[in-house]
Amino acid sequence: MTEPARILVVGGGYVGMYTALHLQRKLRSGEAEVIVVTPDPYMTYQPFLPEAAAGSISPRHVVVPLRRVLDKCKIVIGEAKSIDHAKRTATVTTLATEEEGTGGIEITYDELVLAPGSVSRTLPIPGLADYAIGFKTVEEAIGLRNHVIEQMDIASATRDPAVRDAALTFVFVGGGYAGVEALGELEDMARYAARYYHNVKPQDMKWILVEATGRILPEVGEEMGKYAIRELRGRNIDVRLETRLDSCADRVAVLSDGSRFPTRTVVWTAGVKPHPVLAASDLPLNERGRLTATAKLTIEGTEHAWAAGDAAAVPDLTAPEKGKECAPNAQHAVRQAKVLAENVLASLRGEPLKNYEHKYAGSVASLGLHKGVAHVYGRKLKGYPAWLMHRTYHLSRVPTFNRKARVLAEWTLAGLFKREIVSLGSLEHPRAEFELAAGGEPPKTK
Repeated sequence: MTEPARILVVGGGYVGMYTALHLQRKLRSGEAEVIVVTPDPYMTYQPFLPEAAAGSISPRHVVVPLRRVLDKCKIVIGEAKSIDHAKRTATVTTLATEEEGTGGIEITYDELVLAPGSVSRTLPIPGLADYAIGFKTVEEAIGLRNHVIEQMDIASATRDPAVRDAALTFVFVGGGYAGVEALGELEDMARYAARYYHNVKPQDMKWILVEATGRILPEVGEEMGKYAIRELRGRNIDVRLETRLDSCADRVAVLSDGSRFPTRTVVWTAGVKPHPVLAASDLPLNERGRLTATAKLTIEGTEHAWAAGDAAAVPDLTAPEKGKECAPNAQHAVRQAKVLAENVLASLRGEPLKNYEHKYAGSVASLGLHKGVAHVYGRKLKGYPAWLMHRTYHLSRVPTFNRKARVLAEWTLAGLFKREIVSLGSLEHPRAEFELAAGGEPPKTK
C-alpha cells in the first residue's frame, strides 16, 4: 500500500481554512492527510472587525475556532519561516520550539497550499512604530475600542486643555475598507458614549481621515465614494484627500498639507504587503512580492504548489482587459479556496484541473450604524438599504451556522438594548495589578 499524500496548508485565513475544509470533506479514507500551519488557532472574519471595535459584535464571535471546524486535519500553531519547495520542506517555529530553544522544525509535504495572507504595510514615518495602532486583527480592534473610551475618560478628567484636545483627536490613515469602516463605527460609538459624560460633547471630538489618493472606497465606485465623503463630512469628520501622514512623533500628527494635530490616537490602515514567508521561499514572485499563480491556482512553473488569496497574483479571466488580476479580497478568496481544493484532489487522482473564474459581484461598506454604501451588480445603494445589504451579505459569508446564529442574536439584542460603553483595557495587561502589588513597575501605556 502506498503512503497517503501529505498536504501542507500554510495559513489559517480565508483560503487556508476553506481549502482545508473542502479537502477534509472530499478526501477518501487514507488518500491524504492535511496539516494546517497557522499562527493563531482561529480564523478571523475581518469584515466584522469594525463592528467588534464598536461593540456591536462580541470579539469571540468574529473568530472561528480551527480545531473545531477542521476536526479531521492536523493543526500546528506556529509560524512558517521559510519554504524549500525543491526539497518539499517547510521550516516552522511553534510555541514549543520557542520554549525549548531548539529552533524551527521541518515539516515535509507532497502538496503545498501557500495562503499566509498579508501583513500591514508600513512606511518609515517618525513615531509610527511608537504610537500608531493597526487594524488587521481582533486584538487590535478590541484594543482600539478600549483606547478610544479611555481617551474620553482622560478628556473628562483632565484640567489641561492641551491634554483634553489631544485625547479627543482621532486620526485614521487610509481610505480603504478598513480605515473608513473602522472610523465610521468608532465615531458612531464615541458619539453615543458622549451622552454619558457630563463634560464631553460629540462636537468636542475631532475625527480625521487621511487618504493619499483623490478618493476613498474605490471598490464601490466613484459615485458611491463621493457619497461616502459627503456622509462622513456631514458628521463633522475631516476627510483629507491627496494628503499623507509625514510624522506622528511626540504625539503630534503632521500631515503633508502642513496641518498639525496633537493626538493620542493614530490608526494605520494604509494598505498591506505580502507575508514575509513568500520572500523566504524558492517560489516565483511578481514585482509586488506576490506569488505568480495561474488560473488553475497552481504556482507558475512549479509542480505540487498552489496559492490563492492575498498571497497570490491570480489572473482574472472575466476581466475585459488582459493581464488583470483578481482583487485580494474575501469575495475571491472564499471562491478560490473551493476551486483550489478541487484541483488538489484532481491532481492527486490524475484528473484534469479547472480554471478559477468569478465575475466580481460588487462591494458593500458600512459607514456606521444604519449607514452604508453599496455597488452590487451595477446597482448603487446608500444609507440604510446599503447598510442592511452589508450586514446580510457578511452574515451569509461568515463561516459555520454556529457563528451565523450567534452574530444574528447579538445584532437582535443590540437593537433592543443600549450599547455597551465599557473599556476593558486591563485585559491587555492582566497581570498588571498583581505585579504592582508585588512591587513591580506599572505597565507603560501609549
